Amino acid sequence: MEDAEEEQRRRLKLEEALEIQSLRRIISAYLNYPDAADEDVRRYERSFRKLSPAHKDLLSHYPLKFEKLRRCISMNSHFIFGMLQAFEPPLDMSQDIDLSADQHPEYAQKDHLVHEGIHSCSCESAPLRITCSVSNRHGCVEGSNDSCRSSVPVHPNEEVNIESHHQSNTGNGSHPSNMLHSKETSEYGGSAIADSNGNVTDTSSQQQWMGSSFQLNVPLVDIDKVRCIIRNVVRDWAVEGQKERDQCYKPILEELNSLFPNRSKESPPACLVPGAGLGRLALDISCLGFICQGNEFSYYMMICSSFILNHCETAGEWTIYPWIHSNCNSLSDSDQLRPVSIPDIHPASAGITEGFSMCGGDFVEVYSDSSQIGAWDAVVTCFFIDTAHNIVEYIEIISQILKDGGVWINLGPLLYHFADTYGQDDEMSIELSLEDVKRIALHYGFEIEKERTIETTYTTNPKSMMQNRYFAAFWTMRKKSTATRQQVP
Repeated sequence: MEDAEEEQRRRLKLEEALEIQSLRRIISAYLNYPDAADEDVRRYERSFRKLSPAHKDLLSHYPLKFEKLRRCISMNSHFIFGMLQAFEPPLDMSQDIDLSADQHPEYAQKDHLVHEGIHSCSCESAPLRITCSVSNRHGCVEGSNDSCRSSVPVHPNEEVNIESHHQSNTGNGSHPSNMLHSKETSEYGGSAIADSNGNVTDTSSQQQWMGSSFQLNVPLVDIDKVRCIIRNVVRDWAVEGQKERDQCYKPILEELNSLFPNRSKESPPACLVPGAGLGRLALDISCLGFICQGNEFSYYMMICSSFILNHCETAGEWTIYPWIHSNCNSLSDSDQLRPVSIPDIHPASAGITEGFSMCGGDFVEVYSDSSQIGAWDAVVTCFFIDTAHNIVEYIEIISQILKDGGVWINLGPLLYHFADTYGQDDEMSIELSLEDVKRIALHYGFEIEKERTIETTYTTNPKSMMQNRYFAAFWTMRKKSTATRQQVP
């Protein structure tokens, strides 16, 4: 018995260490963004210097463009560091980590990080469950270990805590640092970031875990995930992303509004949004009069969504430059360097329904719990179901958590995220055709009420010469009652 308890403690300690390691890597990717972006500009400059004098004369505006790029990078970094200043890690980031292969041979041959559900780029994180919620009082709620749907009223202008559902082997759960409110300069690894006026200010009050001693050297693919997040911010929280939101979110919102015409303020219908990303769709559903919970696995996404949902004080508070990271397919330099203001709305003033929340964690782990059976009136999946290792399991869980007569609304392609994970023999990837997906859904008690194809883009620069388009499957399925299913021979 004691041996089993010791093994359990060892396992929990190892899991916590792996989670801290993964979170450090993700935070380091954000911290490394300025240097990586500036290195791109230095590469452009090296190429420019190789030109003949006559060719340089034809491109005499290029040195000024490089200066402008650096100012854009500084503004993006200002947003990123403001976001990190507001982030309160759910684990003690100062812990010493020992993950030597000799001690933990089961992890020696593979990266603990697993792919995250972000279309058009692959992001990674450990499956640490966190909860953050927004109330229409600008308030703060704490996550429950039993359910992510709990909320309590608090005083206006209080901030939202991010609380880990991880059970620490020390018995303390999480060890949050003090929340920092400055939106000025942040220092990382000796480099300073200026605010929007170009002023470099004192950084002595920065989060301890943002210091150079906690910063890791991460591969460039991790920095690409940060750039991916910046593009996702445009999709969810900028006027420029409205077209994509109209293509993807509007049909879902119209369908929900039609299916639940007589929503009660006293007892609103409950809607779950797995793969909620930066939270805009979940917030829009909440504003329709639903108790809505977004679920997201990506820590890259959760850090950013928590900041926008809980810490942005006005619409248009921040300016970012999302299209500067590629010189390809630009119609003009001004298009590439154009600013985007975010957020397009103030989330806390949007008219959300009490009970809106974002629950961090793996969809399968969180919602396969028995407490979730029959808990939801609607499940909305947008660009989500192809993030599965096993899409059959996703469909089974969606069926389990819906009430009898509940609806599943889906929009998205089948760009299976683990289809190209070469070299990892144990990486499961079940890649079904749309026909098979619908057949499996029928097996788990669904009947199709509506279906059509919607043409859409995903985090695409609307002024780019190249536009990748999806012909996404859009459907509404209803879960038949148990009695009806039993009557089917």
